[in-house]
Amino acid sequence: MSRAEAVGTARAMGVSRLAVDLPGRIDLAAARRALEQPDWLGTPVAPPPDRPEMRRYLTDLVLQLSAVGRPLEFRKAAYVDVGPVAERGRRLEVEIGWRSATMAPLFPVFAGTLLVTAAGLVLEGAYAPPFGEAGMLIDKAALGGVARRTARWFVGRVGAELGLDPLPFGPEAGGD
Repeated sequence: MSRAEAVGTARAMGVSRLAVDLPGRIDLAAARRALEQPDWLGTPVAPPPDRPEMRRYLTDLVLQLSAVGRPLEFRKAAYVDVGPVAERGRRLEVEIGWRSATMAPLFPVFAGTLLVTAAGLVLEGAYAPPFGEAGMLIDKAALGGVARRTARWFVGRVGAELGLDPLPFGPEAGGD
């Protein structure tokens, strides 16, 4: 299935696909240790009743914007669920999900997988915008960018905790 077909199928199901990557060097053994004990995410709380293998944390998700040259941060209390770390060849896979901790019907729910390789991080999954079909239209017009920025922030935070060494970009990186 092509990416366009996957996006079309997701929209028909009332969800939007989301994928964010962060290239860089990661020590997989250190990353595994950090993901097996991710208390750095926030306050541990009881796992979802239907998913006792998950670890749940109460934390803030952050949307970063800039206005008139100054950064702005909007924070939203959320539950972040982290599954067991699975080793698949030369990568780690961890189920990740989040939902709003307050006013949940007004915010999207995300479910996906964090992929960790020696070359960086990828978060991929889907989220369900609130308000059904109307929410999908609003998401397509404007809020999809909010979801992507929030996911980018989350992946950046995870990368920092896992000791990701970002790859240099630009002429000073030694590229041709």
